[in-house]
Amino acid sequence: MNKRQQTRKDNQQRILQAAEEEFGLHGFKGTTIQNVADRAGLPKANVVYYFSNKVNLYTAVLGRITRSWNDVFNRATAEDDPAEVLDHFIRAKIEQSVLNPRASRIFAMEIIQGAPHHKDYLRQYLRNWVRDRATVIEQWIAEGRMHPVDPVQLIFMIWATTQHYADFETQVLTVMNRGEYEAQDIDHIGDCVSTIILRGCGLEPPARSGQADQAPARP
Repeated sequence: MNKRQQTRKDNQQRILQAAEEEFGLHGFKGTTIQNVADRAGLPKANVVYYFSNKVNLYTAVLGRITRSWNDVFNRATAEDDPAEVLDHFIRAKIEQSVLNPRASRIFAMEIIQGAPHHKDYLRQYLRNWVRDRATVIEQWIAEGRMHPVDPVQLIFMIWATTQHYADFETQVLTVMNRGEYEAQDIDHIGDCVSTIILRGCGLEPPARSGQADQAPARP
């Protein structure tokens, strides 16, 4: 990659990060190209050059969010250990939800509104992605490595459960009597969610160093 290509890539990432922050704070209607440019520290013309308009920018942000969520599971193959793969997928999604709840809320609001800007992505990419990932789970089931569960519903369950900790952060923290998530909370949530989902699939969660010494989080 030459210097010009690197500059282009860096600018696009700065713009996408700034746009995610603006959309998270003000929603689609309340966000302007100028505000994104100001937050990114770039001229408005740069944003227009790379993304043309606000709709394209918003769509790019949504795609970036969903790709980052599913990247962990995207690399899994039928030869991998299903318990290791699903445990890692669950824990990665929980960590993303806790560390960047804004991304989950942007996506949730788009879907709640009927996906007006993301429907093509859902139909053309995500639908095929889920089908492809389901074939990996079906192979594990066919080989007797896990219980016969509906692979698509399993993926939905992992998405819904892990994103709950972002979309309903205030409720979760209030009930847990926390001002914010702490490192031990993330570990404990990961242990609980992974154990419940994996054992429901006939899998034993992978042993983790120090797990036995971790005290459960209590309100």
